Amino acid sequence: MIRHRSGAQVAAAAVLLIAAGLLFAVRLRSPGQPTLRPPPVPLPLRIAAASDLRFALDELTAGYRQTRPMVSARVTYGSSGTLYAQILNGAPFDLFMSADVEYPRQIAMRGLAVAGTEFTYAVGRLAVWVKTTSPLAPERSGMQLLADARVRRVAMANPATAPYGRAAEAAMRRANVYEHARAKLVLGENVAQALQFVQSGAADVGVIALSLAVAPTVKDMGRYWPVPLDLYPRMEQGGIVLKTDAIDQARAFRQYLLGDAARDVLERYGFYSSDH
Repeated sequence: MIRHRSGAQVAAAAVLLIAAGLLFAVRLRSPGQPTLRPPPVPLPLRIAAASDLRFALDELTAGYRQTRPMVSARVTYGSSGTLYAQILNGAPFDLFMSADVEYPRQIAMRGLAVAGTEFTYAVGRLAVWVKTTSPLAPERSGMQLLADARVRRVAMANPATAPYGRAAEAAMRRANVYEHARAKLVLGENVAQALQFVQSGAADVGVIALSLAVAPTVKDMGRYWPVPLDLYPRMEQGGIVLKTDAIDQARAFRQYLLGDAARDVLERYGFYSSDH
């Protein structure tokens, strides 16, 4: 004889089955076993970097990520003085890499950085650069090219905010060509923009960072002459870890920058090591 269960009986049976399943699942867990949680996603590493590092740092961050695939580096390039001002105004960066070590020192004095994390990573160098199609020959004329009557515009970074601009002006004065070149100057917001002025034809010649002139994507586009180091003050480049939520990540990348692999990359881009 078939007995038909009421709706209430079916519902009650279902509740009992669910309860039994939950009890069985609880018993499967050994006492004291922690609940499994997904690993935390690391915060992106936000780097403020001088424009002369545009190509070298792209390669460095790519190499770093091969050993730490979970790390996501976001780099903002600009003139060191502009980035310094942004940091003072609360811009969200974890690591500052400046073309002038004095800017990180000032940040440390203001209490915005992690104590003991200031470091120098390279010595920057200048180059006089022209496009390959130019009839000008910086490799023969050197700094005197800036006084050449054929040169109508000379591009350089703005000395007010960019260490490379200050170095370029110092080199021109030391070579006794500044007065000839002053009326021709076209100032870029940073040294990378000075390069762009020459690439676009807005300037005939540029006094730029050697690291940009030798970059793989640039070296076949132009010719350059390395400016002798005795024509401008030594360009100690340095960085510092800022007080943010990503201090550990910034410290780790700082350590990588001071290692042999990073030094090899920087030297390929025309930087001297800081102990040169």
